[in-house]
Amino acid sequence: MLASLHDLTEEVEAARRPFTGPLHLGVIPTVAPYLLPAVLRLARRSYPELDLHVHEERTPSLLEGLAAGRLDLLLLALPAGGAAPTRDIPLFDEDFVLITPPDHELAGRTDVPRDVLLDLDVLLLEEGHCLRDQALDICREVGADPSGGSTRAAGLSTLVQLVAGGLGVTLLPATALDVEAGRADRLASVHFAAPAPGRRIGLATRPGSARSEEYERFAASLREVLGELPVRIVT
Repeated sequence: MLASLHDLTEEVEAARRPFTGPLHLGVIPTVAPYLLPAVLRLARRSYPELDLHVHEERTPSLLEGLAAGRLDLLLLALPAGGAAPTRDIPLFDEDFVLITPPDHELAGRTDVPRDVLLDLDVLLLEEGHCLRDQALDICREVGADPSGGSTRAAGLSTLVQLVAGGLGVTLLPATALDVEAGRADRLASVHFAAPAPGRRIGLATRPGSARSEEYERFAASLREVLGELPVRIVT
């Protein structure tokens, strides 16, 4: 019933001029600190009449909010997944980078194969983060299993501090590298040989949304401003 009510409200909003009225945007924590500055600048400059509300939540909560009508649009890793169907709009692909202490034997290299993960203590985010699942998949592809350790972090900032403290290494998405690795001088980056492991980031909304055309135009504008980041734009 709530979803039906929201669909009706959305149709009314869509009948007005585009990019006006409220828009509830959900963003995952491993994207929000690195992409939101560009998103908010775009909204202020190009859509001044848009009443943007930002909700930073983990993927399962975002998908529940979208299905229930609490959220309109999600910015997250694709495919979005979840029990309810979504309409996914890809924005870009980005590589993962290995973060190590500066005295690590791999520090600064740009051509390491993925199987180096077999011999490393890879630190992970706590359960509930899609980035944790992505890191586990990358490790398991080469036969590594870092899930047996007890060290966990609630966010990427804590994760890189654990690396700086000598507790292991971790995987960061390229868009987070400058912000997070810049927080400590006891970190080094390691780039994988091509094809590097990575993830796809995009928008997700409900299928058949009355604002679908508006969201497509928003995605096109986002691709333009996000092209300045270390990503590969997907059209």
